[in-house]
Amino acid sequence: MRPGVPLVPGPAGAATSARPTLLATLTGPDRPGVTAAVFGALDGTGAQVLDVQQLVVRGHLTLALLTSLEGDAAGTAEVAALSGAAAALGLALTTSVDALEVRREGRRVHVTVLADRLAPAALAGVSAAVAATGANIDRIRQLSRTPVGSVEMDVSGADPEQLRRTLAARSAELGVDVAVSPAGLARHGRRLVVLDVDSTLIQDEVIELLAAHAGRADEVAAVTERAMAGELDFTASLHERVAVLAGLDAAVLEQVRGAVRLTPGAQTLCRVLRHLGFTLGVVSGGFVEVVEPLARDLGITHVRANGLEVAEGRLTGRVRGPVVDRAAKALALAEFAAAEGLPMERTVAVGDGANDLDMLAAAGLGIAFNAKPLVRSRADTALSAPYLDSVLYLLGITREEVEESLGAPDR
Repeated sequence: MRPGVPLVPGPAGAATSARPTLLATLTGPDRPGVTAAVFGALDGTGAQVLDVQQLVVRGHLTLALLTSLEGDAAGTAEVAALSGAAAALGLALTTSVDALEVRREGRRVHVTVLADRLAPAALAGVSAAVAATGANIDRIRQLSRTPVGSVEMDVSGADPEQLRRTLAARSAELGVDVAVSPAGLARHGRRLVVLDVDSTLIQDEVIELLAAHAGRADEVAAVTERAMAGELDFTASLHERVAVLAGLDAAVLEQVRGAVRLTPGAQTLCRVLRHLGFTLGVVSGGFVEVVEPLARDLGITHVRANGLEVAEGRLTGRVRGPVVDRAAKALALAEFAAAEGLPMERTVAVGDGANDLDMLAAAGLGIAFNAKPLVRSRADTALSAPYLDSVLYLLGITREEVEESLGAPDR
């Protein structure tokens, strides 16, 4: 909050005021009844509360309140009342009176900063980058300490795209992940969250696990790497990789299902989102024979993946039906949203490869998770932390709320 600047809503997201205002900030030891005493002291002065923010960190209180001054433009009565209350409570008081008219163009957004260790230099760099775009940080709150540290900044006066580009350019050198997401109603209520599977929901590439049974794992892994980096056509590369599976006993599918490793945080992410009433979906260029049981175990509603052709108990080396490629993933996201009666603005997509790009672009929030450079550069935001439940922090969910959800009965 800028001293003396009233935050009265104006048209088109602007903030404006022409009335004299008093900004008072009280700091000191917290105890029950402090807030009631402060506002009680103002009763009868004629002041109108325009904005208030209170924070307690390890027993230390900071209370900032902005009031209009209806009668005495100097705020004599208000300052005297607050001074008396502060003295009685053992709090320090600072005040300033301002009649400036402020009009701040732009939108409100949330900027989330994540890292294994949040260094002061990183937060300084992000804050400076926000200021360089002409936006202002109005509030900061901590979302989590472990296993990933994260804070959320409420930012006003932002051009979201300019801010996203600026922060993306700085995040790598600062050693943090930075996400820019809309503020307001778009952040609340039910959403659809759709996840890629291989190297996102799970740590493995299922085609490589299958190819290992044919003694061709290294060969297939090289093709997968190039396809995910966007160097090869996904459909052609999938047919090439599946062809090496010809002749394998279909029983290997059960073995691969047992070998699949969930990404750390995957179960937490799914459980917390279900508690919030969100709907989950998975869209995979992998195989439904492995994906469907996995989705069922995690309480995921919507599934779209390729099918492997089987004849006489053996894999034929062919895919059943149309390939779930880059375009098909985006289409699946739209179809899942329509089935849930949700607009695309209320969708979140998470993926790591080039075949996820259309889906990430179509979603209300596209998240590149431990992704290839091409994908990181084009997604709304990127996460490099190895924990999939870090996605929760980008939705404004705190670690405390996560722990509360995990302690509640499952849905």
